[in-house]
Amino acid sequence: MTAIAGTCLCGAVQVVVPQLPREVTQCNCSVCRRYGTLWAYYAPATVSITAKRGGLASYARRARGLRFVRCATCGCVVCWKRPGKRGRAYMGVNTRLLDHAAMARVPVKVLDGDKTWKALGSYRRPGMWISPHR
Repeated sequence: MTAIAGTCLCGAVQVVVPQLPREVTQCNCSVCRRYGTLWAYYAPATVSITAKRGGLASYARRARGLRFVRCATCGCVVCWKRPGKRGRAYMGVNTRLLDHAAMARVPVKVLDGDKTWKALGSYRRPGMWISPHR
């Protein structure tokens, strides 16, 4: 397994995940659609996020909801975390920050997070990693 690294736009936040994900999720919920993210899921202990003190900011729509973490300088969304949940711990990492060449091989699962929370299908599309609007 080879770790995959990436950074936010300004380089103030570095992210390293342990391996290439089998697939990433493109969700159309109100938050993910606006952020333009592609999520891969990892155990929090396996992900390294490095930033200077005060370099990360976070946002949650609800007190016990997902907490979205972003670079405090350029605003790039880095990941989401689940506060206070029991059971299997995992987090979503925004793979648009990771090495483009490595991630280009990964299929994208489309999730209807807006209404049904069901997968709408999977696909590989050249250039998918360039823009969330293609």
